[in-house]
Amino acid sequence: MQTIDFHIHPPGPGGLSTEEQAQMAAYFRGGPPPASSEEMAEYYQRLDMFGVLFAIDTETATGRPPVPNDYIAGCVRRWPRTFAGFGTVDPWKGRAAVREAERVRDLGLKGLKFHPSTQEFYPNDRRFYPLWEAAQRLGLIVLFHTGTTGVGAGRPGGGGVKLGYARPIPYMDDVAADFPELTVVMAHPSWPWQEEQLAMLVHKPNVYMDLSGWSPKYFSPSLITYANNLVGDKVLFGSDYPAITPERWLRDFEQAPFADAVRPKILHDNAARLLGTT
Repeated sequence: MQTIDFHIHPPGPGGLSTEEQAQMAAYFRGGPPPASSEEMAEYYQRLDMFGVLFAIDTETATGRPPVPNDYIAGCVRRWPRTFAGFGTVDPWKGRAAVREAERVRDLGLKGLKFHPSTQEFYPNDRRFYPLWEAAQRLGLIVLFHTGTTGVGAGRPGGGGVKLGYARPIPYMDDVAADFPELTVVMAHPSWPWQEEQLAMLVHKPNVYMDLSGWSPKYFSPSLITYANNLVGDKVLFGSDYPAITPERWLRDFEQAPFADAVRPKILHDNAARLLGTT
């Protein structure tokens, strides 16, 4: 069984500034990011681990050019036994975002990644429904950042980042309800709205979560209880590399009280089913 890391931020053109990378490293108490995609690929190959790559297009909110989806697709083509990829679109770009979602599918990528707090949008705003309809039609997974974020943490005003955009209910629950054939993955244990996230996993067959961005030693008792008893088929390992390394995450996961029957589902089976891999 090859472990699947469902949440990796690759180095590349665009992305966080050097100052932001340093702030994120301090927040997560992590090391420097990899210097190149080659270094990242060598690292995951050394771990014998498969991973999902993506970036975030925040151009409207920040003015920063996005990491090109072609770059992510190029990494996947170069290392197909090591990586799958998601594209990203800026939801504020309207019809252009829908066209880019179609191109993401044509590039062979598996889904779309969104960060409502940094892209500054509410997913249940009807202006964005054409994008969710397109993703559903194209068979693309939609992955939303949820809960708090390390971006801007500790800076005055949190760097202007507003956490409320990333609350699961109603903003993502409405999308999951209105597009029942759309696979929705909520990234991270959604603190401080963890119970809302777990309620969605129980209630909506098309909703999943990844466990990235948190060490398992900080998981809430309710998260572990629900994973062990009610939603074990809907929880995915993710590290949030390079913010947290998969080695650190897995080391802490070994000590967390997850049931033996659930562990392979979290580490491999659930992600393999969503990605259509073995």
